[in-house]
Amino acid sequence: MDADLIDQLAGSDAQPELALSLPPSCYRDPEVQDEEIRRLFRRGWIGLGRCDIVAEPGNYAAMEIAGVPVILLRDQAGELRCFANSCRHRGALLLQGQGSTRGIKCPFHGWNYRLDGTLAGAPRMETSPCFDKSDNGLIEFACSERAGFAFMSMAGGQTELDDHLRDFEAVHQPWPLASLVTTRRRRIEVNCNWKIFLDVFNEYYHLTYVHADTLGGLYHEPDAGDDADGAFASQFGETHGTGGLLESQQQHALPLMPGLEGRAARGTRYTWAFPNMTFAASTDALWVYEAYPVAPDRCLVRQSICFPPETVALPDFEQRAGRYYERFDAAMDEDIVALEAQQKGLSSPYARQGRFQPHLEANVAAFARWYARQMRA
Repeated sequence: MDADLIDQLAGSDAQPELALSLPPSCYRDPEVQDEEIRRLFRRGWIGLGRCDIVAEPGNYAAMEIAGVPVILLRDQAGELRCFANSCRHRGALLLQGQGSTRGIKCPFHGWNYRLDGTLAGAPRMETSPCFDKSDNGLIEFACSERAGFAFMSMAGGQTELDDHLRDFEAVHQPWPLASLVTTRRRRIEVNCNWKIFLDVFNEYYHLTYVHADTLGGLYHEPDAGDDADGAFASQFGETHGTGGLLESQQQHALPLMPGLEGRAARGTRYTWAFPNMTFAASTDALWVYEAYPVAPDRCLVRQSICFPPETVALPDFEQRAGRYYERFDAAMDEDIVALEAQQKGLSSPYARQGRFQPHLEANVAAFARWYARQMRA
């Protein structure tokens, strides 16, 4: 990378009280994005959202991860697997969208694969000298699940997921994350860099200004950011009611998650699992976002909204959950206006690194520090 950028990143590798935000070129330069994809998305672990997107054997979801088509699926033994979505014959896409299947068949020339990725059949290839089906299975990526989230690594799991996450599950222990059920998924593209989308979700500073009339008044002053040991940042704060509803609809709150008590039952924990997945665990709901680069000034975002199975079983759940979806859509709409304006500002040749408000932007500063170290390594 450019030597000046490496020097600028050194200013972000500091404690929040002294750290600088990431250099503006990190939000607008195609060469920086290429380097991010190489170092962050293809070298280490990334979050793929909730693993119940493929809840049953045979379920699959085809997705694109920073330019790489992949298939996430549940094999016949119930194991989570991830493969390159590319036929070993001549590279055709194998699956699109979501669904359920007993095997994977290429629509181009009929090669078919088992759910464990092995090649089951290749029509008329018996006349090809030295052709061995065992050498032509799908390219598989390391894949695993923790606390109901799916993670993958294109680097072959050179670093174990537990070494990447470390105390992730311990920090979130009061919330029954693994058992939560996804009830709504949404896919959108936003005209901003993927990192600033995740930034705004993880800071309290903007709440009073961007969400003044919708949810800004829900949040107390947050605790200090957690001293996380793994590749994530997390911060808890108490709320007036639930963070999952607008201020005007707090009377419609759903029941507490099972097992929550004490302060955990009075607030929301915001977490950023580096590099690309973030979520909020509130008293009654979990909302998750993944962000992926499309262009330096555009990102793909996937949203998942989750509730405990006991809540989903309530007879009036759909009606009551609709108010939660309304809150998430309202917040998203307000955030997008701010994010797209920020992207335009960061695109100015006169944009500069700024200072963090260390208490209200703790997660953002922690990511900037991690990012600077990954990009300078």
